[in-house]
Amino acid sequence: MALALIVPGIAPLVAEEGKTPVAGDPSAWNAVPPERPAAVVVRGATIWTSGPQGVLDGADLLVVDGVIKAVGTDLKAPADALVIDGAGKHVSAGIIDAHSHSAIVGDVNEATHVATPEVRIENLIDAESINIYRQLAGGVTTVNLLHGSANAIGGQNAVIKLRWGAGPRELLFAEAPAGVKFALGENPKQSNWGDDNQRFPQTRQGVEEAIDERFRAALDYRRAWRDYEAAKDPQRVPPRRDLQLEAMLEMLDGKRLIHSHSYRHDEILMLLDLMASYGIRIATFQHVLEGYKVADELARHGAGASTFSDWWAYKYEVIDAIPWNGAIMWDRGVVVSYNSDSDELARHLNLEAAKAVRYGGVPPAEALKFVTLNPARQLHVDRWVGSLEPGKHADFVLWSGSPLSTRSIVLQTWVDGRKYFDRQADLAGRAVLAEERRKLIAEVEASGSGEGGDQEGKDDDGAGGRQQAEDEPPPPPAAQGREVQR
Repeated sequence: MALALIVPGIAPLVAEEGKTPVAGDPSAWNAVPPERPAAVVVRGATIWTSGPQGVLDGADLLVVDGVIKAVGTDLKAPADALVIDGAGKHVSAGIIDAHSHSAIVGDVNEATHVATPEVRIENLIDAESINIYRQLAGGVTTVNLLHGSANAIGGQNAVIKLRWGAGPRELLFAEAPAGVKFALGENPKQSNWGDDNQRFPQTRQGVEEAIDERFRAALDYRRAWRDYEAAKDPQRVPPRRDLQLEAMLEMLDGKRLIHSHSYRHDEILMLLDLMASYGIRIATFQHVLEGYKVADELARHGAGASTFSDWWAYKYEVIDAIPWNGAIMWDRGVVVSYNSDSDELARHLNLEAAKAVRYGGVPPAEALKFVTLNPARQLHVDRWVGSLEPGKHADFVLWSGSPLSTRSIVLQTWVDGRKYFDRQADLAGRAVLAEERRKLIAEVEASGSGEGGDQEGKDDDGAGGRQQAEDEPPPPPAAQGREVQR
């Protein structure tokens, strides 16, 4: 029997024959991309624009064809526009997570070599990860999927939009520029990998040399190709194509952004100087927990800082971390964002932003930018997302109250003018999914096909133990540092 969910104002959609999609269904293939209304208007809300207009009380947001048309008061909307009553509610731009591993198939590290910029996260996007839906429920609309930090030069990143139910290619943020992950410190030098591993580098100075050597090799590669092309000799054998060095050249040419895992201030200064010698501007330092010590240098270089709000003590090189880090860097002119680096933390990044108010007195409107406009600037997608301004993608969140309040919840999350999360539908869907589960269990019990007979008292895996989710990365070895796997 097909299970149907009927919610006022939401037309039932059929994902597969005999089954009606249910909000909150953990099976992504049962989700159908929501229809996009020709026009949507939110009336009478408190709107946190994260743009020049600041915070507007009793204002309207008008969306036409998936694009923000206007933000202001008493806006004129098309007669057929979908009207959302915003009285007593708040609206913000969609949250952007500048450091995520939440929707990647398998491990996030190609750890076999010191430099692996030829590998591509976009080929391993897990469009079926339930984390996509859960993070939509927290107001997240865009994430930066990064390679891990096992290498001095890691793999290529992928910026995606959380279009739940779409395929891997459809999740990609088409306008986002290419990028790559670098890493400094304990992880690439393998401080916590055990005594059996002897892969170069084993020291911090070795990490610097490894990065420098790859850029010099890339320049040699370019000269070899130019010599070959200038010779115009049909008998001459062309250089062997090298995808790794081609990615390095993209960095040198400003076509691929660098996002570098970092902690200590001395290594941050090292990479700033090394990249300056090649004429490269670093897009972001990730984590950057000692950024407050070199905030002026970061601002002068033009590098962004995507940090944690208040994480410390999880390994030795973060010993000098302080919760005022983000506020100090922001005060010195650095573009600062707070990221999750966590499937779960990403669900409440709005509360991470609120910590910038608590630790450092950042004005609330500026603090919210730590998870909206600022990460968009760091990823070079602020032309399209990050704030509620005319001409930008209609990625927005409807909140029950202030987005910086612990009492507020997400009511709706919209991406490209489509509603991908609706709390009312989600609550109604839970009862439907629970009933479906009950019926499936009853069928198994009635058939007598349950392995081992009576399973009462055992966990879902039938063995009395916790079963690891398919989209959950394997736990790291006890001796490994946190960021080796993440």
